[in-house]
Amino acid sequence: MTLKFTKMHGAGNDFVVLDGVRQSIALSPEQIRFIADRHFGIGCDQVLLVEKTHREDADFRYRIFNADGGEVEQCGNGARCFVRFVHEHKLTGKREIVVETKSGLISPRLEDDGRVTVNMGAPIFDPSQIPFVSDSHEVIQPLQIGTEVLHITAVSMGNPHAVQVVENIEAAPVTTQGPLVEHHPRFPKRVNAGYMQVVNRTHIRLRVFERGAGETLSCGTGACAAVVAGIRRKLLDNTVNVATRGGSLSITWAGEHSPVLMTGPAITVFEGEINL
Repeated sequence: MTLKFTKMHGAGNDFVVLDGVRQSIALSPEQIRFIADRHFGIGCDQVLLVEKTHREDADFRYRIFNADGGEVEQCGNGARCFVRFVHEHKLTGKREIVVETKSGLISPRLEDDGRVTVNMGAPIFDPSQIPFVSDSHEVIQPLQIGTEVLHITAVSMGNPHAVQVVENIEAAPVTTQGPLVEHHPRFPKRVNAGYMQVVNRTHIRLRVFERGAGETLSCGTGACAAVVAGIRRKLLDNTVNVATRGGSLSITWAGEHSPVLMTGPAITVFEGEINL
């Protein structure tokens, strides 16, 4: 089986994007792991699949597979690449589209300056819906890792996040502690572990250990979750610049029940074919 693909990235979070509208695609977890492998395959954090939707209120269906082969609910950086992909490949003439995801509808919009703004929907704080095992709805929750107790904010942006505030992002134990947070039994569907350094009320630095992918250069839903957590902790204003290792994102959230708006880059790197 030969597949045409496009390699893209959003602030360094990189993707293999597949057109499932014009070609029939059914990939096994083993094939996805092969595509994502940086030595033997193409290499990416996630594989994104563009498909037709059966919903009347959506333009496309958007499926996301992490590098470990598992399908997940949402990917913000991927959503920006998604709208650029369908526009560049002439699958639509719209600059703003409605996209069906596993966690609901999102609305990415291609801006005149080439960046993309995505309406990511309202954040979810109910522990049962994140999901997060807790009897409390407190903004800051204790999470025990070995002998250490972390103080996290749990939030879902269509996928689960556990956000910590750290003093120095470079010294944060992202690669050692991140996997332990990801697989903590209080997160039954695993979780993305975010580490946020507050520079000032409109600027944070962020690293994220992503569920099923490890630390990535950028995480769009992680940026949204971090800003939401910071606003709820009364540390941040409503519009925040998020500096990741792969680039900057602008996140705006007006507060409870309001959608989170994310603006950032979406870059096409190259196109090719792979024989599976």
